Order: sequence, then structure tokens, then C-alpha cells
Amino acid sequence: MKKCAVIYNPESGKEATKKGISDIPSILETNGYKAIMCPTKGPKDATKIVKRLPVSTNLVICVGGDGTLNEGITGNMKRLKKLKMSLLPVGTVNDVGSMYGYTKNIIKDTEMLLDGVTKNIDVCMINRRPYIYVACLGSYVDVSYNTPRDLKKRYGRLGYIFNALNELKDKIKLFDLTYIVNGKKVSGTYSFIFVTNTYRLGGFDNIYNDVKLDDNMFEVILCTAKTKPELLVIAGKILTGQVKNMPGVEYYKTNDFKIIFDSVPPSWVIDGEEYKHNARKFHFTLKKMKMLVPKRNVSKLFVERGVKDNESL
Repeated sequence: MKKCAVIYNPESGKEATKKGISDIPSILETNGYKAIMCPTKGPKDATKIVKRLPVSTNLVICVGGDGTLNEGITGNMKRLKKLKMSLLPVGTVNDVGSMYGYTKNIIKDTEMLLDGVTKNIDVCMINRRPYIYVACLGSYVDVSYNTPRDLKKRYGRLGYIFNALNELKDKIKLFDLTYIVNGKKVSGTYSFIFVTNTYRLGGFDNIYNDVKLDDNMFEVILCTAKTKPELLVIAGKILTGQVKNMPGVEYYKTNDFKIIFDSVPPSWVIDGEEYKHNARKFHFTLKKMKMLVPKRNVSKLFVERGVKDNESL
């Protein structure tokens, strides 16, 4: 029987979610897997657990939000022999889970996942630190990790919006920097930088209409807005998929992006979590990893057909 490690936080989620997690072992057994339940006890535990799993583990399921998946993938990328990863979303916004076509029923999602396909997905790297779908920097983007827990529990996605509206009273931060991409070297002043591999951000779909998660490319947006009115106009257009050839936005599709700030910038936001650092220089690249995903959105998200477990990356 194959082995599947299930990483989950036993203290998080609603009662229905906790009940659903307790049903996962029997669903796995029906599908030919022996469940290895791996509860987390604190931040970064998922990274430690995945890094230490035996090489005989056939599948790892991260039960949680985008941050939990990020922790699991971070542990996997530190391994010499990488494992096949997967996600069961139970977080608040779940951009990655929604993009893959999951529902909000953990039982249905588990069955849908186990009937899925294995893909060689692109894993973005910022200074050798992996992330799965977004790295961003600028004013207000930190609401994903600094929104109070009680707001998130009480209002869900609206809690983030309430917190963001409160932060709008603050001034826009500006960054003097130089970047190198696709043979170009550009210097200027920018208010926001997004380096992504997704068509969905912050619960909004169709930021891009041509994103593929296995095409060895990621998307870069640099915003030059200096005032709040400028920013609101640009943000509105970005959220409706009008990012390309738009005044105030510099857009690139690439697999190698370097950025040098004149002074050390604040923390990046990576997959909804804070990425602390003391650097001025950042290098974005790509690596590959196998991931089991539901079939629902495969034709939209991927270029290649599914891969076999014994195929090398």
C-alpha cells in the first residue's frame, strides 16, 4: 500500500473541517494509501515535517491555506529527493485552492484530488526561497498577514478588506530601484512590485488570462503610481485583467528577474505570509516540483499532459 503524509493544524478550522480531516484516512485507504497523520504545533512545522519525511512517502497532502502549502513546499525544496505534493484548502481566501478548482467540501475535495493528475509545476524562487504563487511588495499588501485573527474569523475575506481600508489612510510607500529582465536594465521609482505565477490574487480571478503553471515563466508587474487616486485607477484595471500595455504599469513575462533597491525595503509578502530579510538585492528564478492536482482546471492551467511518478524533473 502506498503511503500518504497528511499535514494539518488540529487547532484550526471549523468543526465541520475538523470532522472532514478525521475522515481523510478512510478515504485514502479506499484509494490505496495508508495515511500518516502529521499534526503541526506551530509556525514552520510543515516545513520541518516535509523535510524529514521518509523517501518512501508517495504523496504529501497539505491541509490548510496558501501559507500552509508554502511551508510544505519550502520543506520539499530543501530535500535531495523531492516528494509529490498536494493541497486540500481550508483557509480563508484560498487563492491556490480556488485556482485549482476545489470546492469548500473537504470530503469531496479529497476524492477529487485523489482522482487527479500529477503535474510538473513551476516553483518560483526569491533568493532561493520558494513560493508557489505570489511575492509582492508595497503599501497595504501586508494585510494578508497583519489582519487580526478575530476579523478573519468573524468576516472571512471581508476582514482583509476592512483592514485594507483602514490602512488606506497611510501614505503610499515609494522605492527607488533598478531591475534587470529580458535583457533590459531599468531604473526608476515604484510603489508596488508583484512577481506571480497565478491568475488569481486576493480572491480576485482573471488578473491574467494566459497564465500556465508549467510553462517555465512567471509574470512581473511594477507600478509607478505615486498618489492614491492613480493607484486606485490602476488597481481597478489590474483586477479586470487590463494589466498589459497599461500606463503606470510595467509588465513582463520571464523566468529570470533581478531587482536592486537603493536601500533595504520592508518585508515582502510571499503566499500571504511575511518574508523578513535585510537585503537590497533579490533574484527571482524557477525550479520544478511534482504536484497532484484535481482534473477540473487542468486544461486551463497547464501546457503539458500529466506526468508519471517515475518521470524525472
